[in-house]
Amino acid sequence: MGWLWAIIVGFVLGLLAKAILPGKQHSPLWLITIFGIIGGVVGNALARGFGIEETAGIDWGRHALQVIAAVVIVGVGDMIYMAVRGRGRERA
Repeated sequence: MGWLWAIIVGFVLGLLAKAILPGKQHSPLWLITIFGIIGGVVGNALARGFGIEETAGIDWGRHALQVIAAVVIVGVGDMIYMAVRGRGRERA
């Protein structure tokens, strides 16, 4: 059941990150979901490093780190996606 939650949370984090980033992202929805999953994992690792992995109640710090990591990963991942697709360069 853990993998299902990872997909659901990754989907939500990816959509949040896509909504926060300015401009249009060209990555497909499945790739945004993967970026969101990676953002969640990175955010959890950062929270563990800062010592806020688990607290009483809602883990707002952990969730904030997950969203921040997802925004960075979706932004960088979209730039890489566009570079690989060949649309990132201006045509002469």
